[in-house]
Amino acid sequence: MKSINKIFISLTVIALVGILASCSKQERSSTTGWTYNDPETGGFEVSSAREQSTGPGLIFIEGGTFVMGATQEDLLFDWDNIPRRVTIPSFYMDETEISNLDYLEYLYWLSRVFGEQLPDVYREALPDTLVWRDKLAYNEPLVEMYFRHPSYHDYPVVGVNWVQANNYCTWRTDRVNEMLLIEEGILEWDPEQVGSNNFTTEAYLAGQYEGAVVQAKENLNPTGTDTRQVKLEDGILLPRYRLPTEAEWEYAALGLIGNTLYERVVERKTYPWNGNIVRTDDRKYYGSIVANFKRGPGDYMGVASNLNDGADIPAPVGSYWPNDYGLYNMGGNVSEWVLDVYRPMTYADMSDYSPFRGNVFKKKMVDFEGFLVEKDSLGRIRYEEVTTEENLTRRNYRKANNINFRDGDFQSQIADDWLSDPEQSNTTDIMYEYGVTSLISDQARVYKGGSWDDRAYWLSPGTRRFLDQNEASATIGFRCAMSRVGSPLPGNN
Repeated sequence: MKSINKIFISLTVIALVGILASCSKQERSSTTGWTYNDPETGGFEVSSAREQSTGPGLIFIEGGTFVMGATQEDLLFDWDNIPRRVTIPSFYMDETEISNLDYLEYLYWLSRVFGEQLPDVYREALPDTLVWRDKLAYNEPLVEMYFRHPSYHDYPVVGVNWVQANNYCTWRTDRVNEMLLIEEGILEWDPEQVGSNNFTTEAYLAGQYEGAVVQAKENLNPTGTDTRQVKLEDGILLPRYRLPTEAEWEYAALGLIGNTLYERVVERKTYPWNGNIVRTDDRKYYGSIVANFKRGPGDYMGVASNLNDGADIPAPVGSYWPNDYGLYNMGGNVSEWVLDVYRPMTYADMSDYSPFRGNVFKKKMVDFEGFLVEKDSLGRIRYEEVTTEENLTRRNYRKANNINFRDGDFQSQIADDWLSDPEQSNTTDIMYEYGVTSLISDQARVYKGGSWDDRAYWLSPGTRRFLDQNEASATIGFRCAMSRVGSPLPGNN
């Protein structure tokens, strides 16, 4: 027994020596031999952080390959979701849709910070509650109560257009990163921020927001000041919250992580749940409807005393069963905005890794001397589109706006009408005859999934619809996503 203990102690000592040795190696450059985080060798800092923390409200979505597109017959014969195999990098997505309470918090902050100086900022963020009106229905109680009454706090926010949803994502990024700096003891609470003097992540990183500093980071650069602000290299700040891309949303909705065995999908899905029907085979709830949708003409909730989905309009955001990723209501309840611009042939043209249509490449604005231009009235760093001249030596892109690449630009025109006006910039309007034979334009944004007012067909993640980015609906909400940095699997960095 004593000999076993001696062996165990010896192994423990050896392990500790190995760990200490590896730590010392990590603190020294393998290419120059200079030590890291040492003012005597120049003070080059290397953070010990290796793992991205999970932001509030998010669920990790392990990436992989899947067949994007139709999972059932194309009843409308649009042919805009032809099956195509793509690969999605790992990312994060909200567990539920953004609720009325979440959005009310956002509006309160806007009112508190911009209410006196820039009241239009608050007004422009307000949801359109009039989306509930119907010429032949009495929905005024929903107009007045749905967004603000406490009974609806946990219900998904609707009446928010694509632009408003993106602005919410930007605001949420800044609030989460501000909280992280407070928890790290870098900043303290500053509820008196007003106007442009509010915390934004990019302004802070650019040195244009100092805030109420508690204890700044020690600066190891011997030629600099004693302290410094947090940098992206410190691994404290999170990537931005944003709308998911269409490919990400569809991948997450299918949730094939629960249907694979040795890289084989053993059970094909039509909806976010298993099988091709809309009822559960759970023994306790056998035969119950698994999502909130319109079962048939005039049937939104079923018959009294035996309601089918139990919701006549949207249900609370955490209702029904989550899919295999743990995401709620990826089919039914409300449809959801995604990041992409709509084009009928996107599935045929898109890249097969992290596909997305809608890129407009920008850069931070600088003055003639190369200094960063002051932030705007909302406290945000100003951007401008990249120019063709500065990208002449690039092979991956030349111009800023790539929304119409391969579908709407001059090279993809199927008619020669544009030759009569070579200066015409909006080629999409010509190709798709916007306002004449279609509503496809550069402002047409995709929304995914079925809603409480849709039939089961639209619950399939592969279905696609679009709406102008400045319009809203009582059936469309949204949820946020975040890119995963480093290894596609947590703990592997």
